[in-house]
Amino acid sequence: QVRLVESGGGLVQAGGSLRLSCIASGRTFGNYAMGWFRQAPGKEREFVAGIMWDSSRSIIADSVKGRFSISRDNAESAVSVYLQMNSLKIEDTATYYCAAAGTIIFDVDYWGQGTQVTVSS
Repeated sequence: QVRLVESGGGLVQAGGSLRLSCIASGRTFGNYAMGWFRQAPGKEREFVAGIMWDSSRSIIADSVKGRFSISRDNAESAVSVYLQMNSLKIEDTATYYCAAAGTIIFDVDYWGQGTQVTVSS
């Protein structure tokens, strides 16, 4: 059974940091692009960051560039992907979803259940 399980969300003050984690299991994700999307209330889901299967390239959305970074660990049993979020802003408040894609990250094959990030003033 394929599972993408996120953790690390929570409540943080503006200017603070959080690190989201996602563990992908149930199939071979070592050759999948992995990434993060987010969705704020009343808004569409948007791309945040993506990373190639071998970490050779990453893409960061302009809205979070310079503040967020993505990394991954391709362990044999499961793949982990991380989103380091620094200098958080109130507008970063959203549900963050882990994603896995067999081709490009924008063509998602699997989604996690989401983890809530709330940034307060």
